[in-house]
Amino acid sequence: MALDSDRRTLIAGLFVAGLAAGGAGGHGGRRARTPGIAITIDDFDLTDTPVLRGEDRDTAIRAALQRHQVKAAGFVAGKYVDEKLAPRVLRRWSDDGHILGNHSFSHRSFDAQQPDALMDDILKCEPLLSGYPGFRKLFRFPYLAEGKTAEARDGMRALLARHGYRNAPVTIDTSDWYIDNRLKARLQANAGSAIAPYRRFYLDHLWDRATFYDGLANALFGHSIDHTILLHHRLTTGLFLGDALAMFRARGWRLVDAEKAFASPVLRMQPNTLPAGQSLVWAAAKADGRFDKLLRYPGEDGDYEAPRMDALGL
Repeated sequence: MALDSDRRTLIAGLFVAGLAAGGAGGHGGRRARTPGIAITIDDFDLTDTPVLRGEDRDTAIRAALQRHQVKAAGFVAGKYVDEKLAPRVLRRWSDDGHILGNHSFSHRSFDAQQPDALMDDILKCEPLLSGYPGFRKLFRFPYLAEGKTAEARDGMRALLARHGYRNAPVTIDTSDWYIDNRLKARLQANAGSAIAPYRRFYLDHLWDRATFYDGLANALFGHSIDHTILLHHRLTTGLFLGDALAMFRARGWRLVDAEKAFASPVLRMQPNTLPAGQSLVWAAAKADGRFDKLLRYPGEDGDYEAPRMDALGL
């Protein structure tokens, strides 16, 4: 969803203020770094979809990453790991040099569980992944929900650390899943429907959200960062990931390996917000206290995209 004019004006002002503060705060007047972007893909639901079967979709995703010579991170929900297709797909991801991370077995929101229950679910997923060289003890919270209370949030952080896991945060959140749902519904109703308008909307959406969260990062830190963008193993990713990578590169962003992005100290931040979660940049801005006019909750949702897609007939 495009920002309205008031929010665009405010984020532009914060961007400038952030650069000035960064120069005065120990950055030595250094110009803002060029933003980087690492691809992270959640769920690994390999169900067949219109246009592409699950395995073909995965082949297309990995081919796009290979063309652009970038290594991604896949966060796998154990309930999707069947005994036939998933091991072939996960082996290929690992052999290609991509990270395999844990997205829990059941993919339930932490907000509906206790910390011990979620940790048990994470450990239930681990044996499905630990045999691959690409496996890392990185955990992505389903729905980016990290706890509604301080007790739950802090208890989960302690359990992850005790079991050798790190949170694998998102800095650029998206509603790609919603665009995907709309595209699949259209193709199921009419297999001959044009895909190009959905491609345009998808690319515009990713760019809008990326520049929004990067603007927040500049305002917070005085410079751009190496971002992690949240996408899903869905038809839109299979069809349009290569276009998205080309778009970011053409517009001056660096394509960054996921392992490099996760090594950044910024991605180890643990903002003390409640409810905990959302984009890490969103959470840091919420904790800062200066950005409330910019921060909707949740940060991303299909309800924000529906009016424009309706208007466009998508």
